[in-house]
Amino acid sequence: MATSKRKARRRPDGIAPRLYGLPRGTTTLLTLVSAAFALFILAPLVWLLINSTKTQANVYVTPGFWFARPFRLFQNLADLGRNVSGAGVYLRWLGNTLLYAGVAGLGSTIMSAMAGYGFSRFRFRGANSIFYLVMSTLLVPVSAISLPLFLVYAKVGLVNSIWGMILPSMVSPVGIYLMRTYIDASVPRDLLEAARLDGAGEIRVFVRIALPLTVPGLVTVLLLTVVTVWNNYFLPLVIFSRNSLYPLTVGLSALSQGAETGTKANMVPVLITGGLVTILPLIVLFLLLERYFRGGALQGSMTG
Repeated sequence: MATSKRKARRRPDGIAPRLYGLPRGTTTLLTLVSAAFALFILAPLVWLLINSTKTQANVYVTPGFWFARPFRLFQNLADLGRNVSGAGVYLRWLGNTLLYAGVAGLGSTIMSAMAGYGFSRFRFRGANSIFYLVMSTLLVPVSAISLPLFLVYAKVGLVNSIWGMILPSMVSPVGIYLMRTYIDASVPRDLLEAARLDGAGEIRVFVRIALPLTVPGLVTVLLLTVVTVWNNYFLPLVIFSRNSLYPLTVGLSALSQGAETGTKANMVPVLITGGLVTILPLIVLFLLLERYFRGGALQGSMTG
């Protein structure tokens, strides 16, 4: 009798409170862990911002997380546009980096979309084997192929060539995987079949139907590729011997070597300012594309 009364008082659409979320203690713990992780990530950025406003003497004698007089940010920014190291110009390195990352990002996005669409929507002999072979390249460290890569580049004339930096960066196994999983989840087969029945060719189906449905996935691949190329240090170090072709990563390394040997005065705050300016475009790009990136990443992670 008592049991039936309790069932009668219970709402038919009621949900147990424990299903609404995690316990309060677990939520607090996760919040603290997330705050600690955010602090760990943001602390170097704050340090760069603060110390880019200092003189070289103040960098060493003042607290790293507090400002000091005189305020030298604009002077340090101006020094970046000069040939301060005798090894190259920062603005040229910035332009090189924009070129490499932009062209490689667009090329990688297009190739990943085409390869992902092919693996997702076409069935041919050896498809899975080829796909797994492509994914297996992620297990090979870049340092293991540096010497063969340089020898191949020397044979085909890609040493000290911008295409030697761009072409390998356009091949992205991660991008192919993300586009395959995203197309599996976002592009209905029935819609493609209906377009084919209406007389649309495969290129038209791919460009007019599949691609518009995969914009978040495309933006995710673009953003990941741009960040990868922007931060790439090993590949340009191997293939470039002319400082006019350096990207920012190798160029700043050349500046740091001059600062360590003492051949140039007041190089440390310029290096710090260069590091700050280097990461700002990536932050702005991520903020502009964040909603697409989040949607693409979540869609790919939920695909089984």
